[in-house]
Order: sequence, then structure tokens, then C-alpha cells
Amino acid sequence: MRFERVRLENFKCYADADLRLDRGVTVIHGVNGSGKSSLLEACFFALYGARALDRTLEELVTIGAEEATVELWFAHGGESYHIKRRLRVRDDRATTVECVLDEPDGVVEGARDVRSRVASLLRMDHEAFVNCAYVRQGEVNKLINATPSERQDMIDDLLQLGRLEEYRQRASDARVGVGRVLEGKRESLSQLTDQIDAKEEKDLPERLNEAQSELTTVKSELERYDEQRETARETLEEATSLLEEYEQRRDELEDVDGEIDDLTETIETDECEREALADEIAECRERSDELRTRIESELEATDLSTDADRDAVESLIDDLEERDDEIRDEIEQHRLDAQRHREDAQNHRDAAVDAEERATEKRERAGELESNLEETRSDLADRRETLIDLTERIDAIEDAFEDAPVELGDAEGFREDVANELEDVRSELTTLEATIESLEADIEEGQALLEAGKCPECGQSVSEAPRIESLEDDRERLADLRTEREELTETREHIEDRFERAETLVDREDEHDRLWDKRETLAELIDERESSIQETEGRVETLQEEADELEAEAEQHRESAEAADEQAEDSREAIAECNERRGELADRIETLEDVLADFDRLEDLAEDIESSRERREQLAEMNDERRDRLGTLRDRRSELADAIDEDRLAEARADRDRAETYLEEVAEEIQQREQRRDELQARIGAIENEIEELRSLRERHEELEATVEHLESLYEEAQQLQEMYGQLRAELRQRNVETLERMLNDTFDLVYRNDSYDRIELETDYHLTIYQKDGEALDPDQLSGGERALFNLSLRGAIYRLLAEGIEGAAPTPPLILDEPTVFLDSGHVSQLLELIEYMRTEIGVEQIVVVSHDDELVDAADDLVHVDKDATTNRSQVERRERAGLVAD
Repeated sequence: MRFERVRLENFKCYADADLRLDRGVTVIHGVNGSGKSSLLEACFFALYGARALDRTLEELVTIGAEEATVELWFAHGGESYHIKRRLRVRDDRATTVECVLDEPDGVVEGARDVRSRVASLLRMDHEAFVNCAYVRQGEVNKLINATPSERQDMIDDLLQLGRLEEYRQRASDARVGVGRVLEGKRESLSQLTDQIDAKEEKDLPERLNEAQSELTTVKSELERYDEQRETARETLEEATSLLEEYEQRRDELEDVDGEIDDLTETIETDECEREALADEIAECRERSDELRTRIESELEATDLSTDADRDAVESLIDDLEERDDEIRDEIEQHRLDAQRHREDAQNHRDAAVDAEERATEKRERAGELESNLEETRSDLADRRETLIDLTERIDAIEDAFEDAPVELGDAEGFREDVANELEDVRSELTTLEATIESLEADIEEGQALLEAGKCPECGQSVSEAPRIESLEDDRERLADLRTEREELTETREHIEDRFERAETLVDREDEHDRLWDKRETLAELIDERESSIQETEGRVETLQEEADELEAEAEQHRESAEAADEQAEDSREAIAECNERRGELADRIETLEDVLADFDRLEDLAEDIESSRERREQLAEMNDERRDRLGTLRDRRSELADAIDEDRLAEARADRDRAETYLEEVAEEIQQREQRRDELQARIGAIENEIEELRSLRERHEELEATVEHLESLYEEAQQLQEMYGQLRAELRQRNVETLERMLNDTFDLVYRNDSYDRIELETDYHLTIYQKDGEALDPDQLSGGERALFNLSLRGAIYRLLAEGIEGAAPTPPLILDEPTVFLDSGHVSQLLELIEYMRTEIGVEQIVVVSHDDELVDAADDLVHVDKDATTNRSQVERRERAGLVAD
């Protein structure tokens, strides 16, 4: 597995970053706190999510940003993959709004599904990834500080031995489960045997025969009683039917009498109603005559004749309404004209006010500009005086350079020449001082020997010694050197005076340049102010002219407003005249509408008269029908009275009573025998059920015996499988421990050449022991900080190598990632770390190694260098990928 590219947007300290990663060794370099580790955390987050970083989603989004995006491209097993995670912040809470894994076979969506798919694809979850390939910052000693059991779990998970323990546990759970089921089945088998024995002792077939014989006898007795009960029921039904028939005739007779009375009463009521309807008809005719007289009177007040009909009245109303509509349209037109004139008047008044306000503003603006002009002219005069002063100061400096040893502009070079000359003299004087001091010491020592007369070491005479013979020459040379020193001291003082002069000239030259720049700026500002004064004066004049024009415009608008008000008043007078005409029309229309209302009332009265006449005729017809019905009912009443026989009725009542008495007596006998029959049938059913249950118990007993035999075999197989997985895990762990111990010693020997240590021993429980050359055993935590860190890196390298070489057929392992591995290493240990990296790349064949470090010593080991910088003002990091670290070093 190899990282190919990572792209970040608003992730932690990165606003926007895009980095490609190649095979070989890539060093991500930069100062502490620049954001190097964040690049690796982004890759790790893309694979496994925020849980793997022990951080919240809010901590991953750049402060102040609303969204963050991380994309990772990686290769695995010869295929290319792409993961994209996008976060969004709402109400100070970040959530994952997009998580997609594009793979050759399709797309996986959702944070949980993507994390599960990555773990399955790489054959390791985020913890295994950290323990194997990702040495995170500050966790370089994680494996060495772990307990043996923790170390065992880490390495077993990496080598997939945890699966064997999982399989062994599953087999154990299966064995226990089968054992529980087996015990339950055995207990059920024993219970079935007891149940079968208990049922066989009851002699169920004999009990069944006795119950069936007694049931036959009871059924024959029930048949006899049923026949007798049926005869009694027939007698009861005949008597009851006859009684019901007589009862129905009596009821019908009562109904006929009641209906005769009702018909008689209804006929009398309808005759009264006919008389009342005759009175109503007469009253309606009188009211109709009154309405005709009133209509003639109302028509006389109109333009119509007194015999005009309804159509003529309606036609005249239509004409009057049309004239009213015309007058209403005329009023609307006058109203619109009045409104338009009022609006014109108001618009002109508003325009006049606006023009006056604008004129006032322009005059006020002109006044402000005139006031500012005075201040500008005063300021301009001050600046002109300042310009004269600057010119005089510049001229004074230029005059000062006329007597100077250099021209204006060459003072800096002159000061450097004098400084070099002063440095040479001071150096020469220092050398001369040292020579004088040495020569004075030699003369003093020779004088002391001369005064002693002999050498204190060998005891010989020193009168002819070379040092004594050159003593006088040394004194002469010392006198010459002191004279030379006095001359050099004077020369130095003179040069120092010249140097002070040169520095003064440099200061005056700097002041000249500064004053010159200031004068140029001030001259440009004076020109701008003069031009501004002219523009302002023209602007004041223009504002005054525009104000005069606006005041004239306001006066015109006021005149137009008065004319519009007069036109609006004319329109209002026209509206009043139209309304008066409409009032007259309304009165005439109202009179005609009253005539129409009387016509309607007249028609209603005619309809009422016709309706009443029809009602009287209907009532007369209905009474004739009722009288015919009344005669029929009286004939039926006579027939029913003749059909009722009281003697036959008494005989039927006696038959009914005898039949009911017998049915009550026989019912008790039948009930007793039916109860006995039901008891016998229930007993027979129970016995038959027990016989069927016995058969079923025997079948279940046979099936359960076979199940127990199968479970006993399955229990033995599960126990064997459990022992096999446990033994296989122990053997594989032993093999892995031996291989890992060998690889660890190979790696440690390569990166840590120290005569103090002999070998490393890794026990089966993953306990680590280091043996010195003298045979003494040490725990890893007894090593120094640098040795312990290097030891842990060696252990990580050995585990990585074992994982890469020990799982046959597995996909390539992930990149080896070292985050700040030199924290606990000194310079010597760093060089050994470089050898470990080279060993992992060339000997083991790790396809991709990524190292994060601020240490410059690791840069030379890189095939590619990624440089990380952080802007102190924005607190944002930037990455720059530099091809071939060697070229960067050059």
C-alpha cells in the first residue's frame, strides 16, 4: 500500500494544500509547530476517521471556516483508490456530510462503512496501523513501554493471530453450547421414558372398549326420548298456531275499528279546511282589486299611460338607468380630471420645495467651500515657507561638503575606506603590542639570569649564553618598537578623528537625502493645493449659478400648482351638478320600481287564488275516496266478528298446556342422558388422545436418542477444533517470536554498533531482555533515552519486516511513517537512524517511507523533500514539494 496524493482544504492549520507522494524516502521538513504532523494526521483521518486521532471533528476544521475537506489517493494491491471526507460546522458543532471511497469495484459511502472497508482492505484497523507502520509523535517508546501482554496483543493482531484466538473462542463457545444442548436433550430423553412407562401402566385399550359400550346404550335411549319429544312439539305447534290465528283476527278487528274512527275524523277535518280555503280566495280577490287601483294611480305620475303593462315599465326603467350610467361615467371622468389636477398641483409644489432645498444646499456648499478656501490658502502659505526653509537647509549641507575631503554622495565610501584604514592600524598596533610585551619578558628573564650569574637548571655560567649576548640588542630593538608604537598611536588617533569626520559626513549626507525627498514631496503637494484652490473657486461660482437657476425653477412650479388647483375646482363643480341630475333620475326609477313591485304582488295573489282552488278540489276528491274506504272497512268488521269461535279457542289452550308440561318433564331426562353421553365421548376422546400421545412419545423417544448420539459426536468435534486452534496459535506465535527475535537482533546490530551489548532475547510472552557482553541482563527501560528510542525503532522495523515477509499472499504493507523520530536522539544516534531507514528501503524493500522531522540531518537521506512553512500573520501553513533533496542541499 502506498500514498499517492493528499489534498486539504481548511484542515487544521491548512487553508489549501495539495501534496503528491512518490516511492522511496520522503522527508517532511520544517520548524516545530509549522504543521508537519498535520499532513500525516490528514492521511490517517482519511483512512480511519477522527476516532483514530483521538480528536473531535471540531478540532480538525480550521478556526473560522464552515467546511473542511480531506482527500487521499492511494495504491494497494495494484489498484488505485480515492477517499474523500467533508466536514461542515453548524452551531459550533462539526458533522461529516460526505464520506466516499472510490474503488475499482464500485463506491462505498458513509463514515462507518468506509472505515470498515479500509480495515478489511488493509487487514488492520487504526490501532494495528499505528502499532505497525505509524510511529506517531511522542509515541516512539510505545511498544517498549507496553506490558508484555499488551505487546503480545498488539503483535498478535498485526500477524492475524488474533483471528486464531477468535476462532478458538468460537469453537469453545460452540462446544459449551453443544454441551448445554446435549444435557438438555439427555434430560428430555429421561423424562420421555418416564412418561411412556406411566401411560403403558393405564391399560388404555380396555378402558376404551368399556366406554364405547356404555355410549351405545345411552345413545339408543336418547333416540327414543327424541321421538316422543318431537310428537309433543307437533301438538304444541298446532295449538299455538290456532291460538295465534284467533289472536290475529282479534287484533285485525281492533285495527279495523280504529281505522274507521280515523277516517271519519279526517273527512270532517278536510271539510273544515275547504271552507277556510273558500274564505281565503275571496280575500285575495279583494286585495287584487286594491292593487290594480294603486298601480293606475302610480302610473299617472310617470310618462306612461295608466293602462301600461309590466314590459313598458321595465323598458322605461332601463332607459333611465342607461341615462344614470352616462351621468355616472361623466362624474367619474370629472373625478379623474380633478384628481389629476390635484396631483399635478402637488407635484409642482413638491418640485418647488425640492428645488428650493437643492438651491439652499448648493449655497451652503458654496459657503463651506469659500470657508475652506481661506484655510487652504493659509496652509499653502505655510508650506511655501517650509519649502524655503528646506531649501536653505539643503544648501547649507551642500556648502558644508565644499570643504569636505569627498563630494556629496561619496561619504559612505569614504567612511568605509577610513574604517578599513583604522582597522589595519589597530591590527598592526595590536601585533606590535604583543611583540613588545614578549620582548620585554625576554629582556626581564635575561636580566634575571645575568644577575644570578648561572643557570638555575644546569648550574653553568650564563655570561656567554646566546640570550645574554643578545640582551643589549633586544633593548635597542625594544626602544625602536616603542618609538614605532608611539607613531602608530598618533596615526591611529588621527585616523579616528578622520573616521568621526566621515561619520558626520555620512549623517549629513543622509540628512541631505531625507530633506531633498521631503522638499520634493512638499513641492508636489504645493502644486496640488494650488490646482485645488483654482478648482474650488470655479466650483463655488458654479454652485451659485445653479442655486439661482433652481430658485427660478421653484417659482415656475408654484405658478403651475396654482393653475392646477383652479382646474381641480372646476372639475369638482361639474361633479356636483352631475350628482344633482342623478338624484332626480333616482326618484323616478324608485317610483317605477314600486309599480313593478305591485305588479309582482298582483301576480302572487293570482297564484295564491289558483293554488287555493286546486287545494279545495283535491280535498273533495280525497274525501270521496275516504268514504268508499269507510264502507269497505265496515263490511270487513262484520266478517271478523262472525269468524271468532270461543269453544275451539278453549280446546286449543288445553292442548298447548299439556304439550308444554310433557316437554318440560322429558327435557330433564334428555339432559341427563346427553350429559352422560358427553362425558363418555370426552372420556373416549381423552383415552384416544392418550393412546395417540403414547405413540407420539415413542416416536419422539427414537428421534431424541438419535439427536443425543449426534450431539455427543458434535461435542467431541468442537473440543478437538478448540484444541487445534489453541495449539496452532501457540505454534505460530512461537515461530513468529523466533523470527521476530532474529530480525530484531539483525536490525539492532545494524543500527546500534556498541560493544556493550551482545544480543536481545524475546520470550514467548513477548518479554524483552537485553544482554550485555558480560552476560548481564537488562530491561529495555534501563537504557538511556536515545538508546531506548533507537531500540524501539529497531523493534518497529523488525515487526514491519515480519509483517511484510511473514504473511504469505497478503497485500503490500502500508508506508512506514516516522513522526519526529529524532526527539530523543543525539547526533550519533541520528546517523544510526539514517542507517535503519536505508536498511528498510534497500534490504527489506519498503516501497514508501515518510519521515516528519525538524532535524536537518535527515534531509540528506530523502529522495523527495517536502518543506512546510507557517505564515506568522495568518497562522496558515503551506507545503512545497522539492524534487530530489540533494539538489536542494546544493
